Amino acid sequence: MDIDGDMEGSSKRVQVRFVTKLQAPLKVPTTSIAVPSNLTRFGLSTIVNNLIESKNPDWEAEPFDFLIDGELVRMSLEQFLLAKGITAEKILEIEYIKAVAPRKEEDPSPHNDWVSAIDGSSPGYILTGSYDNLGRVWKGSGVCTHILDGHSDAVTSVSIISPEGAGSVTVATGSKDRTLRLWKFDVEEAINHPLKIRAFKILRGHKASVQSVAAQASRKMVCSGSWDCTINLWQTNSSDTEGGLVSTKKRKVNDQVDEQLEGEAVSTLVGHTQCVSSVVWPEIESIYSASWDHSIRRWDAETGKDLSDIFCGKVLNCLDVGGEGSSLIAAGGSDPVLRIWDPRKPGTSAPVFQFASHTSWISACKWHEKSWFHLLSASYDGKLMLWDLRTAWPLSIIESHNGKVLCADWWKGDSVISGGEDSNLCISSGIYVQ
Repeated sequence: MDIDGDMEGSSKRVQVRFVTKLQAPLKVPTTSIAVPSNLTRFGLSTIVNNLIESKNPDWEAEPFDFLIDGELVRMSLEQFLLAKGITAEKILEIEYIKAVAPRKEEDPSPHNDWVSAIDGSSPGYILTGSYDNLGRVWKGSGVCTHILDGHSDAVTSVSIISPEGAGSVTVATGSKDRTLRLWKFDVEEAINHPLKIRAFKILRGHKASVQSVAAQASRKMVCSGSWDCTINLWQTNSSDTEGGLVSTKKRKVNDQVDEQLEGEAVSTLVGHTQCVSSVVWPEIESIYSASWDHSIRRWDAETGKDLSDIFCGKVLNCLDVGGEGSSLIAAGGSDPVLRIWDPRKPGTSAPVFQFASHTSWISACKWHEKSWFHLLSASYDGKLMLWDLRTAWPLSIIESHNGKVLCADWWKGDSVISGGEDSNLCISSGIYVQ
């Protein structure tokens, strides 16, 4: 078969065979066909859609991406083959996958001030923090079920501790008021309007704004990074029989005594010399932190020892650990470059990947939970970008915010959620990640 391409009169042809791991009806015949060498991914996508439609007349075209020898094609076939030194004399095997891009933008969910923190680790709800001093729980676009009321300054960080539970879930918030607060609520509570709730425990000990909070995998503890240059570890229990409690605060509300536990840090990790902007706790034994002192550190959670340092020469705003073997470190900060390190390789101070399509500071980065290749980034340039380690160009650029994007996360595996200085929570859904 001979297929005409994007440009008429293209004389060069390449013999290709399309293969895929996608299921029917997305499979096409594996017989070889001749296509113009000047085709880009858009032209290739048109061919695959036409082949699918020939067997399924009701097929609605959708975008595909293409891999040759495990690398995504982001130029014409001819340019790609030349750049990679691949001969076009034999049949070229091209794998096609669904393009990673949102199919739908939900209506934004407004807050009273900047949306500065977000957590999408539970499929049942979204947790946000805002500069209006409140945390909020959302069942979806525009559906706020709970308001977390108690902080006296901006909520800068949020973390879901136990995403699903028998009757109730537990979350943590950190604030510019120097405290963390722990909250319990029932997600399935039948209510017609947001229910305002108070924290069951206040954690005091930081001497400056709390910038980041992360839950331990076992959910028994959280850690927090602060402008006071330290990382504190805290118990998440609600019982005063376990350690870490200093007092129970009582106050009278509507003639009833309302008790609120206060906790102190179990331990403090010292070593950073400037603001600890981001912490993650992916394994029980290891905490990772990023700082304005240009360093990423890995800590032994039990001993408090600083196990390894990576210095990148830039103020760092965000950090996440994931990818292959859940061991790649992604971080962004005071330049437009998203950097990724592999600590398993010698000379780990040099990033193994650098993505440089943003035009301003990077405010958030997050690995996809189920993919070795995919992660997202958010920036003060007002954009979110979806990345695949198999190409240096972004797979998709999301421009749902008006102004700086301050926080972002994946939600339910197929959505990106984000908050920004436009005071909106935005949800971009229908993203297919293999």
